[in-house]
Amino acid sequence: MDIEHQRLFSGCRGSKTVEVMDADSGKILASLPIGAGVDAVAFDPESQTVFSSNGDGTLTVIHEDTPDKFQVIQNIATQPGARTLALDAGKHQVWLVTAESKPATDPQEKRRRIMIPNTFTLLVIGKH
Repeated sequence: MDIEHQRLFSGCRGSKTVEVMDADSGKILASLPIGAGVDAVAFDPESQTVFSSNGDGTLTVIHEDTPDKFQVIQNIATQPGARTLALDAGKHQVWLVTAESKPATDPQEKRRRIMIPNTFTLLVIGKH
């Protein structure tokens, strides 16, 4: 959330968007395209940047130009499954975690994937 301007950022899996809402009025101000399988959205107040981590292996970067104007400025390729996000606002870094996976072999778990041991990966993304 952008506390200063009372803007809420919600990642929506079905529509593959980040919805920007005025927290005071409840009005949707913007609907921005993101990758598939969003898990987290974070806001860096100093850079006025919104990050959406997506399970399809992308990180969508959105800039708050003004409290009422937003634009997607970049889609960064990450790694499939890297959708758990933490923001270090002091260093302006996004941390994503994932692991390599394979399809489950049990027919009852056909929708689930199995993480391969010793493949945990931490991705750190930031500007230099």
